[in-house]
Amino acid sequence: MKRSENKEGIKGMANPGRYGIERVAYWLMRITGLGLLAYFIGHIYETSSILNGREAWDEMLKMTQTTEGHILLTLVIGMCVFHTANGIRVMLGHGGIGVGKPARPDYPYIPASQNMKHKLCIYASIGLAALAMMYGLSVLFGE
Repeated sequence: MKRSENKEGIKGMANPGRYGIERVAYWLMRITGLGLLAYFIGHIYETSSILNGREAWDEMLKMTQTTEGHILLTLVIGMCVFHTANGIRVMLGHGGIGVGKPARPDYPYIPASQNMKHKLCIYASIGLAALAMMYGLSVLFGE
């Protein structure tokens, strides 16, 4: 096997199957962070339209009152909830909470920081985001 055949590049880095749910949480954290940054910039642009008068503000608000606008707002709700919940998990882990006691690394090498508590927190973060998105959909599309 040639050395170049062994390299997967970005595909290998993004492969969640190799590293499990921690890699999925890593990518979701970055994607939701970039999504929230894009929403923040759009929100600043949207709210600045109020300086042009009430008619300009009403025209801008019409964009969010469409089906696409509701779907976008639902995604923003999900991104906010996941990013917040997973961020709290990461901060607790960096503070040493829930990572377990340090031990001598013996074979098989299982990092103490990647224990079941943190995996459950990742699944809980995804579940909370899904619940928040469902609630957002019911509010935005409900009659």
